[in-house]
Amino acid sequence: MSEVKDVDILLVEDNHEDAELAVRELRKQKLANRLFLVKDGAEALDFIFGGGAFPERKAENGPKVVLLDLKLPKVDGIEVLRRIKSDERTKSTPVVVLTSSREEKDVVESYRLGVNSYIVKPVDFEKFGRAVADLGLYWLVLNQPPG
Repeated sequence: MSEVKDVDILLVEDNHEDAELAVRELRKQKLANRLFLVKDGAEALDFIFGGGAFPERKAENGPKVVLLDLKLPKVDGIEVLRRIKSDERTKSTPVVVLTSSREEKDVVESYRLGVNSYIVKPVDFEKFGRAVADLGLYWLVLNQPPG
């Protein structure tokens, strides 16, 4: 995992198996060198905005992409997304919801708040791994961010 100061991908995932598979697939694509994993929404907000265990972090130096689960302990993913997209320092940070929720209200609310993409986790192990690898390649290699 990466140093907290220099992160390309912030993975916000409380499910150990899903997190392990995501990290493995990103490593296969050589995209995990600058990856950081947090396991709940409160830790994600601390990481992004420089609080709690991450006082050295600056919101202006955020990750290139946040892969965000919605069903998280402490602070849910919708609230994490709301905070990211409502802050001038972080609103242009790409956020990809990667969740098991197919609930229409979650999809609608995520897009209303400014999510860049909403992906339902494939149940199939291999398809989930491929989806994560494709996301990493797109957001870190193909996507052209502003600035």
